[in-house]
Amino acid sequence: MWPLVLVLLWSCLLFPGCGALVGPKEISGFEGDTVSLQCTYREELRKHKKYWCKESGFIISRCSSTVYAGDDGQERTEGRVSLQDNPQELTLKVTLRKLTLQDAGKYFCGVSKLGRDESFLVSLLVFPGTLRPSTQPEPASTEDTPLAPSRTSLSRVSIPMVRILAPVLVLLSLLLAAGLAALGSYLLRWRKEAQLATETQRSEKVHLSHLNQTLSEQDPGVFG
Repeated sequence: MWPLVLVLLWSCLLFPGCGALVGPKEISGFEGDTVSLQCTYREELRKHKKYWCKESGFIISRCSSTVYAGDDGQERTEGRVSLQDNPQELTLKVTLRKLTLQDAGKYFCGVSKLGRDESFLVSLLVFPGTLRPSTQPEPASTEDTPLAPSRTSLSRVSIPMVRILAPVLVLLSLLLAAGLAALGSYLLRWRKEAQLATETQRSEKVHLSHLNQTLSEQDPGVFG
C-alpha cells in the first residue's frame, strides 16, 4: 500500500495539473502591453482567499507586492494588477497592465489556507518595446503607382454583384433554352413540310406520267 501512495505523490510532483491549483507556467508580453492568465483551483478551495504576488528571496521563496482578490466575485484592481475570483467556474483571472521591463520575474498564483498555502509558480517575460514587430504597412507613392482597390474591397463588391447577376443569368439561360427549343421545333416542322411537299410533287409527277401513258394508249394520234 505505501509504495503505491509514494508513486502517486511522486507523480503529482512530476506532472503539472495534479495539484489543487494549476495554471500556465509562462506568460509573455512587450512593454506597455496588457496580459492575462487564469488559474484553476479545486472545489475544496472555493471559499478560500485568492492572491497574486511576486516571488522574492534567494534561499527561501516568499511573496512581495501581494494583491488579494475580492470576496464578491467582482474584479479588484490594485495599481496595474487586477484580480477576479469566479467561484462558479473555480477560476482566478489575473490581468497585468502596462508592462515594464522591471515586471519580469516569477509570480505566485496562490490560495490562502490553514497550514501551507496552495500556490502555482508563473514566469513572466517582458520584451523591450523596440523589438515589437511593426504592423503598419509602408506608405505607397501615389504618384508612381495607380490607385487600385484592395482585395478586401473587391471581395466585398463581388459578393453583392454575384447575388444581383445570378437571377439575371438564370433568366437568360431559361430564355436561351426556350429559344433553342422553339428553333428546333420550327426546323423539325419545316423539314417535315419540305418532305411532304417533295413527296406530293413526286406523286403528282407519277400521276401525270401514268395519265399520259394511259391517254397515249387510248388515242395514239394525240401524242403522235
